[in-house]
Amino acid sequence: MTFTGINLRQGRRETTALAAFMLLQSVAAIFFVGDAFTDLVTDVSSPHSIFEFFVAFVLIVGIFLAGWQLRLTLERLRNQERALGAARGDLARIIDTQFAEWGLTPAESDVGLLALKGLDLSEIAQLRGAAQGTVRAQLTRIYAKAGVSGRHQFAAWFVEDLLQDGIADKATVSAEA
Repeated sequence: MTFTGINLRQGRRETTALAAFMLLQSVAAIFFVGDAFTDLVTDVSSPHSIFEFFVAFVLIVGIFLAGWQLRLTLERLRNQERALGAARGDLARIIDTQFAEWGLTPAESDVGLLALKGLDLSEIAQLRGAAQGTVRAQLTRIYAKAGVSGRHQFAAWFVEDLLQDGIADKATVSAEA
């Protein structure tokens, strides 16, 4: 599970919790408004009636605040999903462009992509219907063309550019604080 995937799931849980909270508040508000109205009609000066009316008012304000927070949470969730989709598209484009710059063959590109996805040598060989020795040789050529010494450096080559902006942004924020 990716970090972003965890955030999206947490955002969905927050949204569901806020919606349930709003529903409970609405039911309570309807009850208290009805009760307060009945009490006010029968005894206008009763402190109990005034207190019930105040509680109903607070519940109604709470409903509106929860609705506002729910809207903000949904908006944040949509923005995260949009950013994740853009990042996926950008990463795929970056990988394709870099594979072309390195001059990888179509077979090497397939093997390289499977390696970036985290599949091991035997899994790649099985998926491609090739011998493990063939896949090992293709990975060696890929690493040589990329100028890296192994799988970790190969994956890090793509991740480094994605993280560099985030690290620079955090450093700027820390320096300003």
